[in-house]
Amino acid sequence: MVALSQRLAAIASPQRMRIIAELMTGQTHVSELARRVGMSRALLYMHLTKLQEAGFVHGHLALSEDGKALKLFELSDFSITITPASIAAAFPTEN
Repeated sequence: MVALSQRLAAIASPQRMRIIAELMTGQTHVSELARRVGMSRALLYMHLTKLQEAGFVHGHLALSEDGKALKLFELSDFSITITPASIAAAFPTEN
């Protein structure tokens, strides 16, 4: 399980929030997503890796109609609720 601080850090970036917003429309291949968010594919992959490691998105390979391999990404089902109790649970005390 990814630590709370790692999950929050993964979505703290405005660029990553934009990627999540773009993926609300459904799965999208990397080249199209890069055009939509206005960044290089290399930079997009760096952001997608962080989002994937934190459990916000997932990717898979598919073949296009012309036989080319496409890397598709889509949102994972997630919800984050931040409360004092959820923060305290991230730092259990030894008694």
